[in-house]
This record gives sequence, structure tokens and C-alpha cells, in this order.
Amino acid sequence: MDKIKKIKIIIGLIYLVILSIFLYFLFHNFNLEDISSFKVIQSNQDQLNILKENNLILLISIFFLLTVLWVMLLGFVSPLALVGGFIFGKWIGTLLVTTALSIGALCLYIFAEYFLYNFLKENFFLKFKKLNLMFQKKQILVMILLRCAGVVPFSLANLLPVIFSISKKNYLIGTFIGLIPPIFILVSLGSGFNDAIYSFDKFPSFLSLIALPEIYLPIIGFFFILVLSIIVKSKFK
Repeated sequence: MDKIKKIKIIIGLIYLVILSIFLYFLFHNFNLEDISSFKVIQSNQDQLNILKENNLILLISIFFLLTVLWVMLLGFVSPLALVGGFIFGKWIGTLLVTTALSIGALCLYIFAEYFLYNFLKENFFLKFKKLNLMFQKKQILVMILLRCAGVVPFSLANLLPVIFSISKKNYLIGTFIGLIPPIFILVSLGSGFNDAIYSFDKFPSFLSLIALPEIYLPIIGFFFILVLSIIVKSKFK
């Protein structure tokens, strides 16, 4: 347990450092007036597009590494998918975010296999023992359901398979396939916000924003995944 406490403290400190660095650069380069200015947002989006054109591979590499690190630190998915869609668009963003999340999850799985196995088994095996029987029959299918339907939170879904001795190959394949539908929806929403920036001359109202197909179609998809999640969770229970 002392080892687990130390790991939690280290993860918490890393989060604080990353958050502090982000806030420093945000407020060092922009003031509140700039952040609230729609013209400034459009201008910075133009600069981002130029950066993508000139340094796409570098930008992809940085985003990929940061995503893997974020997953290793037990971060949640939504912000990464939205940012990925906003920066890279619907298709590249989906492939990039899904791949990076899958690799990050696999790295976390390997780490937990060596350092957290006993802790996870003691705290979660009895609660999720029904999953053990399901994993023994169809590992990839159950992994896909865990990811796609959100039966458990993303971070916990990264760790739970450790106590059921899932093969790394099946873990990676199931994670990648299962993440594609929800990630595509979130990335599409982020990409829709990017497109919406050029559709208005000032901050749009909520109704004007949600009337755009780039926005309301991903939201409909999100509610579909939510309903699917509720149905699958009831079956698991």
C-alpha cells in the first residue's frame, strides 16, 4: 500500500506541474481580453493552420507523445479527442487520437502488470469477477465492449484487464477497435468547433452554434453511444 500511495503522490505532482506550466504559458502570452476576443481566436487559428502546413509531422509527434503520457497519468479521454479534432480535423484526428490512446493504454497495462497487480486484484477482482468469465471466452469482443460502450471509466478500463491476464495483443486490438466510434464522435465535434470559427464574425449564440451540422451530428452520435452504454451496463450488471 505504501508503494501505491507513493505512485499516487507522484502522479498528482506531475499533474500539478503540467497544469502549472500550461497556465503560465496561457496567461503569459494572452490576457483575459485577448482570450475573450473572437478576432484573436480566429487569428490564432490561422497561425495554427500555418503551423500545420509547415510542421505537420512535428505537431503530430508532439501530440502523440503528450497523449501517451496523459494516458499513463490516468487522464480522461474527452479533452484529447476534442483538441485532436480541433487541430487535425475529423479523419487524421480520429486515427491519431485512437492510435495514441491505444499505445498509451498498452504502456499503462504493462506498467500495472508489474507494479499494481496485487493492488488491483485485491480491490477489483470480486467486484468484476463476472468479467473474468467473459474474458476467458472472447477477450477481444469484451475489450471492444469495454471501450466502445464505456462500461467502466477509461482509466479503469485500462487497468482492469491486468487482473484477468488478457494477452497484450488482444488488449491492444480490442482497445483500438472499441475506441474508434466514441473517439470519432468527439473528434468530429472538435473539428466542428474549428469549422464554426470561420462561420461567424463574433461569438455565436448557443442556438446558432448547435444549428450547424458539424456540431449537432456529433452530439446526436454522442447520445447514441450514451444509450448504448446504459444498455450494455445493465447487461453487465
